[in-house]
Amino acid sequence: MALLDIESLIVEYHTLKANVKAVDRVSLSMEKGRTLGLVGESGSGKSTLGLSTVRLVPPPGKITGGHIALDGIDVVNCPENEIRQVRGKRVGYIFQDPMTSLNPVKRIGAHFVEMIRTHEPEVNEQDALKRAKQVLERLGILPERIYDFPHQFSGGMRQRVMIGLALALDPDLLIADEPTTSLDVIVEAQIIELLKELKESLKLTLILITHNIGIVAETADRVAVMYAGRIAELGGTEGLFEKPMHPYTQALMKSVPDITKKGQVLSWIPGAPPDLAEPPPGCLYHPRCPFAFDRCRKDEPFLLRHNDSEVACHLYDKR
Repeated sequence: MALLDIESLIVEYHTLKANVKAVDRVSLSMEKGRTLGLVGESGSGKSTLGLSTVRLVPPPGKITGGHIALDGIDVVNCPENEIRQVRGKRVGYIFQDPMTSLNPVKRIGAHFVEMIRTHEPEVNEQDALKRAKQVLERLGILPERIYDFPHQFSGGMRQRVMIGLALALDPDLLIADEPTTSLDVIVEAQIIELLKELKESLKLTLILITHNIGIVAETADRVAVMYAGRIAELGGTEGLFEKPMHPYTQALMKSVPDITKKGQVLSWIPGAPPDLAEPPPGCLYHPRCPFAFDRCRKDEPFLLRHNDSEVACHLYDKR
């Protein structure tokens, strides 16, 4: 049985202009102990999909269709008091910007105490602080720094604190949403190595949301490439990187510069993602795709299995 099962999920943002589908009929499943990388350009729906798993899509966003099952819990329809127990306890979430996610007037220890005692009220404050020190020490932070405020930490150390908060209650699933955004490359590498070490030692089930496709290559077992709210390609990491199938996946791969090559010509994806308030007909990628033909401009492609992957592209649909 899958730990996380998402089926035909639709998330819409209701605006004056239109109802925008930020996530459009997405289906995914996650087995325990596995890592899924969610990649794509900004605005592709990655973060909205992640927030949907704990029902934290901000207004005016709303889940309007599909199902999310977390170890048998109906996330979409369960009562608010039940979903509050899922957040933090069953699912740990590392948000994009730790500076805005941490309360600037609370000491680091107070963040841990509040979260631990919310889910485990029988734990007293001293025991909660003791647990917080143990978590921080494992993440390379001196235990006495639980008495410091967020602004007294560097960006990388704040991100370690966020990871600690997400792991403090031993969740079944960890979701890391752009965990290295705004960090320099050295600190970024340290955070990725930390996540890899924690995944192995704690047998974590991890969803890694990022626009950096290179990070996914290092950490994920499977990759889902999202474009304009839909999954363009889904498959094992090794196969997807060795032979990407969807033209969008191929373009993403080519746009990553190779520092080992001299005189290389930098590649980019022409155009911009579509306006989802007025999406183009047919394949949403066709205005930017060099391989588009008449069917792409008329008919919407759906995910079809091809070899060991699933791809939503008419190039591989022989029907």
